[in-house]
Amino acid sequence: MREFHTMTTSGLRPELRQRHVRMIALGGIIGASLFIGSGAVISTVGPAAVLSYALGGLLVVLVMRMLGEMATAAPALGSFMEYARDSLGGWAGFTIGWLYWYFWVGVVAFEAVAGAKILQGWIPGVPQWVFSLALMLLLTATNLASARSFGETEFWLASIKVATIVVFLVLGLLFVLGLWPGAHFSVGNIGLDGFVPHGGFSVVHGVVIVIFSYFGAEIVTIAAAESDQPETAVRKATSTIVWRVIVFYVGSVALLVMITPWREIPSETSPFAAAFGRFGVPAASTVVSAVVLTAALSVLNSGLYTASRMLFALRRHGWAPTWVAHTNARGVPWKAILASTSIGYVAVVMSYVSPDKIFYFIINSAGAVALFVYAIICGSQLRMRRQLEASSPELLKLRMWGYPWLSWLTLAMTLVVVASMLFVDEDTRAQLYLSLVSLAVILAVYAFISRRRSGVTSD
Repeated sequence: MREFHTMTTSGLRPELRQRHVRMIALGGIIGASLFIGSGAVISTVGPAAVLSYALGGLLVVLVMRMLGEMATAAPALGSFMEYARDSLGGWAGFTIGWLYWYFWVGVVAFEAVAGAKILQGWIPGVPQWVFSLALMLLLTATNLASARSFGETEFWLASIKVATIVVFLVLGLLFVLGLWPGAHFSVGNIGLDGFVPHGGFSVVHGVVIVIFSYFGAEIVTIAAAESDQPETAVRKATSTIVWRVIVFYVGSVALLVMITPWREIPSETSPFAAAFGRFGVPAASTVVSAVVLTAALSVLNSGLYTASRMLFALRRHGWAPTWVAHTNARGVPWKAILASTSIGYVAVVMSYVSPDKIFYFIINSAGAVALFVYAIICGSQLRMRRQLEASSPELLKLRMWGYPWLSWLTLAMTLVVVASMLFVDEDTRAQLYLSLVSLAVILAVYAFISRRRSGVTSD
């Protein structure tokens, strides 16, 4: 039986309060992709997009429950990276840690570019790259200040996203029930022209698209390492994800296809802006654009934080340079933050210098990483649960439902979604192939490091 690593922050300070962690958990699954991308999913799948979001959400709920079980049993800096290492071996910890870091540095650049496009729409005289770099600098400064500065920034950015969704849900429900001025009962729009107009496989196609919208829910298990009550924070966050997925995603998309016949829902612009316009909200498009900007900033902020903490945790096992573990007087791993943001700055520059080659590779080579991470989390939980039950069952304060069968089913579902990427469209296949390249490179690096260490040891 391995001895599982528990919380060791090594210079970090527990400055995140429970309200910070709660809002990180609430807002972590609400990204700009919900406000913008849901229209494209509805256009592709039809009203059955509700099922796509529900199935994708179910997978995330199950993975988070498995992660919650491990995180409450052995809270650790690096979260699932440590569990993978302890349960499956060094190769798994190294792989999931670097894949996760790579994913978030790519997302940071993508969100900086997305935010810049919104700002340029308001101030067209300024080049996009100026806005991109300004947003990167702003959120880098926030993360460098302190963990509490990150938490406070994320609290307010996430609050705006959550408040917008809540307002939409309330107004949307009144609208579809015919209780809003000028509205009529329109629940039947969800079955207009058939609930699954493009066939059953379109639902699977939708799952492949939406699953990446949910990625980020696991951030709370990493942020908990710098909270004053890590076990409580993780337990509450993972226990409440069911209703968050149902309300925020499934509920929102269901209302969208009830408010407007699905063929009339815009796929290029925000369907939420169109819905708020139907409610009679003044300047609905501008209001939603501002919310999308806050969503992009929120993801950028949490992406910088998450990438730096994962890099910091990787150093513990000698899988990253020694200097990334250096912290300042406020307990901030400032070198890990700068190392992570430097890749983001390079990617932002490449988005303008070489958008179709280098930037395309950076973004798409991390496309399927979320699913790789989920698969390793599933494997870690299956092994760790068996080990804990044999030696320390008292540590299992939060248990995975239906273990081991539901755990194996979750792993199978994850692999099915990965395989489905081959059959969706050319862009999705490209994401999978490039992500497999990323996976192969990281495994090759681990093999090289292991051989080198073995050689040093034998000498």
